[in-house]
Amino acid sequence: MTVEARKGALRQELIAARRAVTPAEWAETDLARTRTLLAAPWAGEPSTVALYAARDDEPGTHDLIDILSAQGWTVLLPVLTREIRWAVFEGWDATHHGWRDIPVPTGTPLHAPALAEARLIFVPCLAVGRDGTRLGTGGGWYDRALPHRSPDARVVALAREDEVFDTVPVLAHDVRVHGYATEHVSVDVTP
Repeated sequence: MTVEARKGALRQELIAARRAVTPAEWAETDLARTRTLLAAPWAGEPSTVALYAARDDEPGTHDLIDILSAQGWTVLLPVLTREIRWAVFEGWDATHHGWRDIPVPTGTPLHAPALAEARLIFVPCLAVGRDGTRLGTGGGWYDRALPHRSPDARVVALAREDEVFDTVPVLAHDVRVHGYATEHVSVDVTP
């Protein structure tokens, strides 16, 4: 089986498993993951953080966005188009529903190099490997966005505990992460 076929099969399995998670279970794991993230050593002093506004079927970020924003972090959220763009989060009232109802800031879109301002980047995934491999949803948006980050930025995948494997199948263009956070742990995978 090719790597692409293995990735596709694993994606289907994980999407089916996520569909079985109840809203109450999502809320519970999201709260625990947010606590884990805020206690992680990489949190540090507020600066710029890039993350995603979660859909209902992925690890939630709504509370994390609110907390980081209240702590003084500049929060960059994706403006999901074919081009890589970001915008500064200025509150939920300053967002609109974009592709797949994902909240998108209504402020001025920033080009891909704006990501270089972020010291921390929290990325979505369907699965993450303890070796830093990451399986996304297949669109490649983050694999195209992450090369614009600062060399010292930390990239952390957000997952559910049962979405962590020793490794996940990757291709040459798949960008690895420096760590991951689940409802139980925040792990740095870099040596």
